[in-house]
Amino acid sequence: FMDGFQAAQNGDPMAAFVMQKVQESCAAKATLALGAGFVLGGAFGMFMSSVDSGTNMDEFLKMRLKDQIRYTMKDMGAKSYSSAKNFAVVGAVFSGTECIIESYRAKNDMYNGVSAGCITGAALAARAGPAAMATGCATFSAFSAAIDY
Repeated sequence: FMDGFQAAQNGDPMAAFVMQKVQESCAAKATLALGAGFVLGGAFGMFMSSVDSGTNMDEFLKMRLKDQIRYTMKDMGAKSYSSAKNFAVVGAVFSGTECIIESYRAKNDMYNGVSAGCITGAALAARAGPAAMATGCATFSAFSAAIDY
């Protein structure tokens, strides 16, 4: 793979063309969104665990300092990882779906994002039934429209 970068830098037009096509592929965009979503979700989860007051304070204050730190770190890690996975899935599904729609329509407008938002929201709510899918579709598409507008 590194040889492709070097060939593209040395002026090989075919290598540059292949590298451009790989970077523009829907799989590459979805993978990039997956990674970025994981990192962003992890940071978000870490922040949210610091402001979450789900711990019974009486029991927590009775613990030794070492146990408090261990409990806090374990809770922070679990919440960060959970949030990271969720953000990664949402990012990958949305980005991949938007790229596929954009490739199919051969247009780059806000309807790609709105359609991808609807599909993503419905897909993420599929286990909860048709009403939740409709709500997820409406919510994600409205959010996508607001962002794109």
